[in-house]
Order: sequence, then C-alpha cells, then structure tokens
Amino acid sequence: MLLLVFQMAMFTLAQETESASEPDSLDASLASLDLESPFLQDDLELLVGNVQRHNGFVWHDGSLYTICNGDWTIYKIDDQTGDTITFVFGTRDGNTLILEDTSAGFDIWVPDPEVGALWKVDQRRSAPVAISAALDSPWGIARLDSDQFLITDTKINGIVAVNENGAKVDVHSELRAPTGIVKHESRVYFANGGSARRGIEYFSVEANGGYSAVKPLISGLQNTTNLAMGSDGKLYFAYALGTRGVIGRIDPSICLQAGCSSDDVELVVFSDIPAPLAITLSDDLRLFLHSRFRPEIYWLQLPVEST
Repeated sequence: MLLLVFQMAMFTLAQETESASEPDSLDASLASLDLESPFLQDDLELLVGNVQRHNGFVWHDGSLYTICNGDWTIYKIDDQTGDTITFVFGTRDGNTLILEDTSAGFDIWVPDPEVGALWKVDQRRSAPVAISAALDSPWGIARLDSDQFLITDTKINGIVAVNENGAKVDVHSELRAPTGIVKHESRVYFANGGSARRGIEYFSVEANGGYSAVKPLISGLQNTTNLAMGSDGKLYFAYALGTRGVIGRIDPSICLQAGCSSDDVELVVFSDIPAPLAITLSDDLRLFLHSRFRPEIYWLQLPVEST
C-alpha cells in the first residue's frame, strides 16, 4: 500500500474566542511536572518493532493492543518486554480503539474506516462482531454513556453517536476531517485533522442529553491525530511540525473561556519520527507512540510528582 504524507508549512494563526461556562474540576490521580524542554528522539526508548503496518493502539493493564492494517490482525504487546502475540484476526483497520473492563473481562471497540463498521472484540479472542456497518469513514471513538459511543467520521466531516445495537444519530457536522476524540466529564474534545485553524475543538454534553455548539479549544495545530486524556488531567495530542511527529499537552480548562493557540501548548515530544503519530498513555503516565509509517513503538516515562 502506498501511503501519502501531506507536507504543509508551519504557521501560526489568530485565535478565535468564544465564551464558555465554568470548567469542570479535573479529577487527576497523578500530578505531572512541567518540562524544562521537550523530549527529543534520543530520549525515546524503543520497545519493539515487529508489527509492520500498525495503526491505532491502546494501553491496558500492562499490555498494548495494536491493529495491523496489513494482515487485519490485532496484536497484544507486553509493555515491558515487547513480547508480541496475535490476539485476534478480522479487523481490517483502525485509527483508534478503546478497551473497557467488563464483569467477564474486557471489550475492545474498533471503528474501521476500510469497511465502515464498528467492531467489538472481547477477551475470549472470538471473531470480531460488527456492531454497526452504516458508517462512512470512522476514525476516532470515545464512550459517551453506558450505551453509546461518539465516533468521528472524516468522510462526512462529522461526529455521530452509535449505540451498542448499531443505531446511529448525528451529533455535529461541518467539521474538518475530525480525527481523535476523548470525553472528560461533561466535555468532549476532538481534533480537526484537516484544519490547522480549527485544530482542537470541544462541545459539552448537556444534562438533558443534548449537545452544546462546537467551540474552539486550540488553534494553529497541523495534522492533529490522536488525543488522550492523561491521569494528570491534561489533554495530550499528536500533531505535526512540517513532517515531524510531535506531541503536546495542555490543561484544557485554561482554554475554555477564550481558547488557546499553539503558543500556549507545552511541547512534550519533538521527535524525528515522521508524522502522523499514534499515541496512548498508561495510568502511571508512560507515553507510548509510533509513526503510522514505521514499525517501531517507542515509549518514555513522563515526570510526575513523588508521593
């Protein structure tokens, strides 16, 4: 498969402003330390490099689960040794996946852009079950409530809600190739991968089940892909500077009133790895990352306050 990297010049844009309600309190379990400077390529530890064409991945309980779009397989990787085993076959692709604990074990949910489906896989490693096959080009996924997911779709430039029976309703439209998405308390943060000006935006989930209008969070981010909410209460995101993959973070509560620009972002990783990147975080703030065009998975320990 030939993969195309869009190279765009780095630029800074004026920030839109819009008022917002008071921020939610952040229930952070760890306090991360501010960085004196970003981590560079030489600071990254190589974990493994044996999955040739992997895409999205997620950390859970000492393991990474990653999708290979070359052989339609989810692999399980030990987060300490890099030992890799085949977990299940049948998911063709996935830019994002989430893993949730259940009474029986766990479920993995995968929006697959190649077939336009939402897949469910459980701990038994049975064949994936298609929950919905009515999606166009799904990219990111976040749990909305006990029965629904929010899924970004780059083809329709929108976000939809899909329940566990496969029913779909529109949530927001007129976005710009929305990619990564996370929900924290009552707010939903998502990336517009096709617009640096619109970078990362957010909306609120109302008490009555409705949704607020979309508001700006961070502008001036190029080719933003995965988002992750850390246990320190900060929002982590992968984006590009030229062709380099970089990772930034911010306390989203400081951007709710008037929005932020790329100048307000704390740069965490400035790598030599080609963008776009996929990222995931462990509970103890180990950051795992890889390029979508390279087999290597790297990691680093983010500094945290000692307790």
